[in-house]
Amino acid sequence: MGQLRIPAVYMRGGTSKGVFFHGRDLPQDPAARDRLLLRVTGSPDPYGKQIDGMGGATSSTSKVVVISPSQRADCDVDYLFGAVAIDKPVLDWSGNCGNLTSAVGPFAISEGLVDAPREGLATVRIWQANIGKRIVAHVPMRGGEVLEEGSFELDGVTFPAAEIALEFLAPGGGDDGESGPMFPTGRRIDRLDVAGGTVEATLINAGNPTIFIDAATLGLSGTELQARVNGDAALLQRAEAIRAAGAVAMGLAATAQEASALRLHTPKLAFVADPAPYSASSGKAIAAADIDLLARIFSMGPLHHAMTGTGAVALAVAAAIPQTLVSRRFPGGPRNRLRFGHPSGTLAVGAEAVQVGGEWSVTKAVMSRSARRLMEGFVRVPASQV
Repeated sequence: MGQLRIPAVYMRGGTSKGVFFHGRDLPQDPAARDRLLLRVTGSPDPYGKQIDGMGGATSSTSKVVVISPSQRADCDVDYLFGAVAIDKPVLDWSGNCGNLTSAVGPFAISEGLVDAPREGLATVRIWQANIGKRIVAHVPMRGGEVLEEGSFELDGVTFPAAEIALEFLAPGGGDDGESGPMFPTGRRIDRLDVAGGTVEATLINAGNPTIFIDAATLGLSGTELQARVNGDAALLQRAEAIRAAGAVAMGLAATAQEASALRLHTPKLAFVADPAPYSASSGKAIAAADIDLLARIFSMGPLHHAMTGTGAVALAVAAAIPQTLVSRRFPGGPRNRLRFGHPSGTLAVGAEAVQVGGEWSVTKAVMSRSARRLMEGFVRVPASQV
C-alpha cells in the first residue's frame, strides 16, 4: 500500500519539540487521527526509543499539535495539543503544552493562517481547544517573516533566540474550559490519602490541572536533577500514586488506576521548596539569592528536564493567591511575580490575581518563551499500519 505523505512542520517551542499539522490534513475521525499520530511519533515502542518515528523518546519531545482556523470571533486559530505516550498506545488530549504554545503563533503566521505586520510585533489570538482557554502570543516580525534569531536566553535551550511573550488569559478554572472552580475541592490545601500516609497538597486548575506538594513529602530537597529522581523506581511509583490520588480528588478520573492508565498528561505533579543553591543540568551555578522558590515537575511519569509551560502558569497562579502550599512559603505573603529554579536553570513568571466577593480569580498569567521552525515538508507513515 506504500506510505502516506502528510504535510507537517517540526518545531521547537520553549523547551519542547513537536510535529505540527494543519487540521485539514488529518483524518476527521478522532480514532483514525490518533492511530495516525501515534504512528507518526513511533509509539507505542516497547524499547522506549521511538526509533521508527518522529518522537524524541522523552515527554518533552513526544508531542503533536493540530492547528486550524478558529471558529471563534475572538481568536485567530484553534490549537489542539496531544501528549504521546512513548511505550503505550495512548495519545492524551486532556491538557495544554505551555512550551509548544510559543510555536503556535509563528506556525500560524508562516503558514498563512494569520495576517501579520512586516515589522514589529504580530498579535496572534489562540484558542487552546484542549482546555478551552484564550492565549495571546506576541511574535516578533522582520521583513515580513517571523523573527527567530535574537538574544533572549531560555534555560533548557542551548542557543539564544527571539523572545515571544505569552499571555494566558483567565487561566484558572475548570478542565472543560467553560466552568468549574480554580480549586476543584473548594480548598487551597488538601490532604490526599495514599499508601504510606496522608499527603498535603494544593490542587489547582490553572494552565493545566496541577498538584503541588512539598519536596520533603518525597524525601527530596528541591534541588534534584533528572538523574537523581528518574533513576529511583520507588520514588517515581510514590509520585505517581500521589498524582493519581490527586486526579481522583479533582474529579478528573474515577479511580487512581484509571488516572495511571489513561490520563497520563494531566494533572501534573510538582514539588516545591525554599531557595537553595544548586548546579543546573548544564553546570550553571544557581544561587539561592537569585530565586524565590525551587520547583520541579513530573511529566508523563519522569521528572521534566526543565519546567512545563503550564506548570509555570500554575505555579504563578498558586503563588499569587493566599494560603496555597506555594504562597505560604513566601515570608511577605502572595506575590504576583517570581523567579524560580528548575533543573535546567531559572524562569520568571507572573500572574495577576484579584479577589471579588470573597473569591479569588486570576485575570492572566504571563511568561516568555522562544520558538524555531526546525524542519518542514512531509511526514511518511506506512498506510498498512494506521
